[in-house]
Amino acid sequence: MFARLCLLAFLSCLTAAAQPNADPFPTPPSKKGLQVQMVDDAIALGIHHAGINVSLGALFHASPQPKSQTFSFEGTDYHLNPNYLKNLDSQIKPLADKGILVYAILLAYPTKDAAKDKLLLHPKAKADGKYNISAFNTATPEGLRLYRALISVLAQRYSGAHPENGRVWGYIIGNEVNSQWLWYNLGSMPMAEAVSEYEKAVRATHQTLRHHSAHARCYLSFDHHWNKSMPGISDQEAYKGRDFLDTFARIARERGDFDWHVAHHPYPDDLGNPRTWLDKAAWTTDDSPHITFKNLEVACLHMTQPEFLWQGKPRRIILSEQGFHTLLTPEGEQLQAAAYAYAWEKIQTLPTVDAFIYHRHVDHAHEGGLRLGLWRNAPHSIADPHSKKLIYDLFQKAGTPAWPAAAQFALPITGLKSWDELTQ
Repeated sequence: MFARLCLLAFLSCLTAAAQPNADPFPTPPSKKGLQVQMVDDAIALGIHHAGINVSLGALFHASPQPKSQTFSFEGTDYHLNPNYLKNLDSQIKPLADKGILVYAILLAYPTKDAAKDKLLLHPKAKADGKYNISAFNTATPEGLRLYRALISVLAQRYSGAHPENGRVWGYIIGNEVNSQWLWYNLGSMPMAEAVSEYEKAVRATHQTLRHHSAHARCYLSFDHHWNKSMPGISDQEAYKGRDFLDTFARIARERGDFDWHVAHHPYPDDLGNPRTWLDKAAWTTDDSPHITFKNLEVACLHMTQPEFLWQGKPRRIILSEQGFHTLLTPEGEQLQAAAYAYAWEKIQTLPTVDAFIYHRHVDHAHEGGLRLGLWRNAPHSIADPHSKKLIYDLFQKAGTPAWPAAAQFALPITGLKSWDELTQ
């Protein structure tokens, strides 16, 4: 009953006028982060940044349900799923209580509920549903209103005004939008149209956030394709990341610039090969096919151009999803750990990179054969934790006085005599 009353009180203040929380965006002690599966273990690992997937489809019901909670937004009634909100609280609050910056990764998974999907999913998404994640419905007034209503719920609940729920500091809009065919499906459309639709979602997120928090951040999501698009996919369904970013910045300026930032995923050239220091498609020039840890400075430098600056300063960059595969060879775990050491040392040289959020916490059986986790998954399970890998101990020492000695093993593996060579 108490929890229900708290939720009702929360819903009643969604439309109430209030000053946004003015707390400045924090600067944590290190860039170490993780896409969290096991909250207690993540805290024990000493992370300062956490990525949490948020399914907007799970957040609401298309019609009233026995346990749903109804609220009105701009004259339209919506029906929240309180169980999903409580589940988010159980992940976010213990992390936030430890001073860990939480980033909500906003996603539109197809729900197979026709009424719900009509509101939630972009109407131009492929009719066959053969994609993992859809674009948000920014094309219809009803879809955009729903999106803004759901962002309003999250922004209010996790603004810091309700510490009993936890706090979210960053909102990552969609996933790898330059490769929308699989990860932010908009169907078949020219890049400029795809960027325009995405900009609507990012702008709506930013405007809604600003009603509740003066400094929470919005991030665009890109994969490692830079001056190249995902191979084997139509140029109407996958685009060069650099061109998408440049076009987004131009459209945002034309519509009235605002405070947006970037979330890159600098996976190795080959996601199945952890030796990112050998990436051949990661050049040191702005026309590089890929952005990986080998040449991450290229993306950082690109954002220092005058047309990208916000209030005279470069926009911030986080690395919100990337990991290293464990080969099934005798040296597989050592190579995975060495790749993490290399990546950790590289990001220390890049002042505009705020966070390195590792993916995954536990190996996942449905990830195309990749074994990216700090933990092995249990046999015959999807992602139940079984045992820790070599990378686990190294990850735990990142950002601590124990790091230099722990990472020393990786130098000869990566072909370096000193980590100082990463700045040369």
